[in-house]
Amino acid sequence: MSDAIRVARVRAGAIMMNHARGGTGNPVVLLHGWPEFWLVWRRLMGRLTDHFDLIAPEWRGFGDSDKPDPGPATSTTPDQLADDLRAFLDALGLQRVGLVAHDVGSAAAQVFTRRWPERVSGLFLFNAVHAAVGRAWIDGGHYARLWYQGFNQQPWAARLVGLSREACRLYIGGMLASWSRDPEAFDDDLEAYVDNFMKPGNLQGGFNWYLSVQPWRVAAIGGPAPKPPPLASVPVRVLWGRHDPVLLATWAEGLRQFFPDIEVSYAENAGHFVHHETPDEAAAAVARFFSGPRVRWT
Repeated sequence: MSDAIRVARVRAGAIMMNHARGGTGNPVVLLHGWPEFWLVWRRLMGRLTDHFDLIAPEWRGFGDSDKPDPGPATSTTPDQLADDLRAFLDALGLQRVGLVAHDVGSAAAQVFTRRWPERVSGLFLFNAVHAAVGRAWIDGGHYARLWYQGFNQQPWAARLVGLSREACRLYIGGMLASWSRDPEAFDDDLEAYVDNFMKPGNLQGGFNWYLSVQPWRVAAIGGPAPKPPPLASVPVRVLWGRHDPVLLATWAEGLRQFFPDIEVSYAENAGHFVHHETPDEAAAAVARFFSGPRVRWT
């Protein structure tokens, strides 16, 4: 870990949230997905510490943040994570920030931006969950790629994956490898991921996300789920990995109906984890966006 990156915990409402922080400049908050924790941002942070004050929190149930729900639970919703993020920013004294978000983090970031747009200078999304996906979650045989979502909701899943380091390595490592364009993209960090998910509560903490969003996903597939109105006051930049097997690149354009001030492009050599797989490209795009004229910091 770079000496420029510091790791600490801070009270955010009812929980303690762990976070990594480094750099100087305007504050940019990095919001991870699953199966991730703050370390997934290390490559990006190392390239941007001369440009921004970078803060990478870990969600409730993840990493070294608190686990308020030790057993299978449904409270890790996007709304709850948005509330946690607001409390986290308040605790750090940050009134207006840039948000960079991926996967789970993208869902929470969109909720946060809609509820408190005055606190968001700009929203940068890597491969994102959003309301326009609808039946595409299952159409065209895509349901077969989402088997892990059903598995993660089983009450015994965390116990099974956590039976041994080897079991955890096979499952978490299999996710990281199969969702990356290069199956070896996480090899150097794999043992750190196993260490993280073998900590008490961390497997179930992540699995709780899937339990919590299942009603929303079912409603989205069925059609009656409400879609949010357009939000034009916050500029949005999207960089989507072309080869993501679970959040398909064809879904990126659907974000346009929610964010009129948006730019969408694709990382042609990345899968699900653009920020880790192609960090030079990702860092350059983040730097251009948050240093550009579309983003207002005051």
